[in-house]
Amino acid sequence: MERATRAIIDLNAIGSNVAAVRNIIGSRRDLMAIVKADAYGHGALEVSRTALNNGATCLGVALPEEGETLRIHGIHVPILVLGLIHPGEAFKVVRACLEQTLCTLEMAEALDQAARASSKTIDVHIKVDTGMGRIGINPHDVLDFLHRINRFKNLRLKGIFSHLPCADEQDKSFTRGQIRLFRDLLREIETSGIRIPQKHLANSAGVLNFPKSHFDLVRPGIMLYGLRPSPHVAHSMMLKPAMTLKTKIAYVKQVTPGTPISYGHTFCSDRQMVVATLPIGYGDGYFRGLSNRGYAIIRNTHAPLVGRVCMDMCMFDVTGIQGVQPGDDAVLFGEKPTADELAVQLDTINYEIVCAIGKRVPRIYKPAGTSFTSLHFNLPHGDKLTHGSKCKDVKDVPSYEEKTS
Repeated sequence: MERATRAIIDLNAIGSNVAAVRNIIGSRRDLMAIVKADAYGHGALEVSRTALNNGATCLGVALPEEGETLRIHGIHVPILVLGLIHPGEAFKVVRACLEQTLCTLEMAEALDQAARASSKTIDVHIKVDTGMGRIGINPHDVLDFLHRINRFKNLRLKGIFSHLPCADEQDKSFTRGQIRLFRDLLREIETSGIRIPQKHLANSAGVLNFPKSHFDLVRPGIMLYGLRPSPHVAHSMMLKPAMTLKTKIAYVKQVTPGTPISYGHTFCSDRQMVVATLPIGYGDGYFRGLSNRGYAIIRNTHAPLVGRVCMDMCMFDVTGIQGVQPGDDAVLFGEKPTADELAVQLDTINYEIVCAIGKRVPRIYKPAGTSFTSLHFNLPHGDKLTHGSKCKDVKDVPSYEEKTS
């Protein structure tokens, strides 16, 4: 029997959201589904396969280990490591035939050396800092850096990209300036004679709000999971939230007026009450900050959270909800309350709400019994992205066993 607490993942919703992105960007651009952080808590393997079956052509991860896991389970499309790695980690990228973000010569040298030792050529994407202030080369230094990268025999310059930090803000002026800066840089690169197959800039907010940011490839993340980057992002398309966090009532008790509930006695009953204890807490990723202000849906009724959220349990006022008993379902977020509501209560973003759900919460995938044993990737423009590099042995990575779910 599955654990009472579980995250229900609607793969049909994810497929619908990916298809909607494909409809926006058309058939000639590549669509990189961002599946880092275990696909924002939704399950990287299942989400990757669903995305690839619904219009995605490649994947983005944050760490080489994330890409390796997908390779082990038989995912053979291009996978870009969006984060930087230390030189000593270069072998991981080469071993799994991943693509790597670059913005230092030290990393380029290490990657070229590791690739040469394995007789491989690795695709790299150059990161430019156009205003994120996180990682990336200054735009003024890009041309020189590209010329240096082209000298490495075992690296292939496949992409150049930047990131939009303010595309989900109400003021769009900074993002428009970024797009112009990136476009001007691309023009300068082309004039110099350097050819780069993939230019990319658009995250989810870019996909929705800035068509001029789409270039050759888009990198949607949060929108694939049915959530908007912010309230300031266009509502021009319907997104379907994919995750519902549920549990079952573990215990129901009657309490008299003046009964304290949970740690610190921050809540004390002011009347005769019925209180339900749920087997979920901050150890599962249900935030302690929701103490005394969150709510659940029990028997289609709003039930306020009372007292502090514990590591493994929390309590809800079910007074007046007829027939409540142990084993009844309780929805912590999903259709109602939404991840966005919790984010507002906690002064955070919906990204954190779904990413926080811990590993001890089972993911239950719907439709049940979905099989991915046989995958057919229908690329939008021929087979341009079948591996996407000279790393031709992606399907024969040593010591990897193909697995299907």
